[in-house]
Amino acid sequence: MRLTDQLTPAVIKIGLQSEDKEELFEEMVQLLIDAGRIKDRSAVLEALFERESKMTTGIGQGIALPHGKVEGLEELVLALGVSRKGIEYDAMDHKPVRVVLMVLAEEDNPGAHIEALAEVSRLFSVPGFTERLCEAKSPEAALELIRSEE
Repeated sequence: MRLTDQLTPAVIKIGLQSEDKEELFEEMVQLLIDAGRIKDRSAVLEALFERESKMTTGIGQGIALPHGKVEGLEELVLALGVSRKGIEYDAMDHKPVRVVLMVLAEEDNPGAHIEALAEVSRLFSVPGFTERLCEAKSPEAALELIRSEE
């Protein structure tokens, strides 16, 4: 799976304004609404917070992978955000999050969801990738960085 098949500049935000997880989810969901990728804000937020209630998706080293399965989605939906100042997220390592990759999947199709999370995990294990992503000046630059590592 290639993340760049689902990511476009319209669903990438460099310079997230959120200070905490709740604001972040609202900001990222609005990004997806504005890009025409989702319609039902409340269903998406409910799926994200439900998943988050089980265990934090702040995996550490400044990375968060909020994800959920949403009824009514017809395909995998991704959004990427980068925070310059860091977001209080309750991450596993208790450090602020700077890179957020949101993954929303169809409720009855776990395959694409799992493939996307596996590819994300692989990308973020590339030495220096997270740091380079944090330095991206534009959505296009972030997308090109991801494309170069896929």
